[in-house]
Amino acid sequence: MPTVTRDAVLSSAVDLARAAAVDVAGSAELVGEHLGVVVESERLVSHTFATTALGHRGWRWTVTLARVPRGRTATVCEVHLLPGDDAVLAPAWVPWSERLRPGDVGPGDVLPLLPDDDRLEHGYEAVGDADADELAVFELGLGRERVLSRTGRAEAAQRWYAGSHGPTAPQAIAASAPCSTCGFLLLMAGSLRTEFGVCANEWSPDDGRVVSMDHGCGAHSQTDVPTGPSDWPDPPSDGDELELVTLSAPRDQEPVSDGDADAAAEAEPTPEAEPAAEPEPTAEAEPIADEDPSEPEADAAADPG
Repeated sequence: MPTVTRDAVLSSAVDLARAAAVDVAGSAELVGEHLGVVVESERLVSHTFATTALGHRGWRWTVTLARVPRGRTATVCEVHLLPGDDAVLAPAWVPWSERLRPGDVGPGDVLPLLPDDDRLEHGYEAVGDADADELAVFELGLGRERVLSRTGRAEAAQRWYAGSHGPTAPQAIAASAPCSTCGFLLLMAGSLRTEFGVCANEWSPDDGRVVSMDHGCGAHSQTDVPTGPSDWPDPPSDGDELELVTLSAPRDQEPVSDGDADAAAEAEPTPEAEPAAEPEPTAEAEPIADEDPSEPEADAAADPG
């Protein structure tokens, strides 16, 4: 490639380039010092100027000049604000399908259709024949336009297995038995049946979620809490282990030895229970005898007057 010599007419047109940069920036205060000249090709050069605009650190104004052959007048081709080597730049643009993360889709959000999604492949499509469509939809279950491809199934299995519902989760490591032996596990259909299931235990932290067969938690259907020691001390197994302690007598009494206490207990007769007193009969009114006129003495004696 031939070497392009520096054009003297274009290289010396610094004022023309600065005026073009100020015109685009809108203010002379936003255009700083002249940084240099870049030879683009024959009769085509670019002048660069620093920018003083806040938020554009490291950027520079680039004004491209040209002239016609054998012409002595420079002409402005274009003006741009371009980043330098130490300019602050935005991150590289990434398509939404690659930026999307689990949990980003909220209520009311709708994702655009991806016709070429490699996670899906064409399933059964209706052919217009009633008998064939009924056979496919109701008996074979192929009534969807697209179904999971092998790639889609592999990515889902890898994501589930390496996630918080796989064998490396802290609760799975601490579990005493895997989900494959739990009665609350609902097996999945299709090729993932041998590796994953759905937890149906409302007490489990994985209730309603896909779990791997070697996952686990403390709500397993066959596990139990081990019986711990009692807080109460064990009673003595033999009476000989008891320690006999002699209690001290009050100060106004002499201490009684064990032998004297036993002798006094044998000598003292056991008081017999007194018979219960019979209830006294309730006095009843005596019948009044009929007066007999033939006994006047009795009446006189009864009357003290």
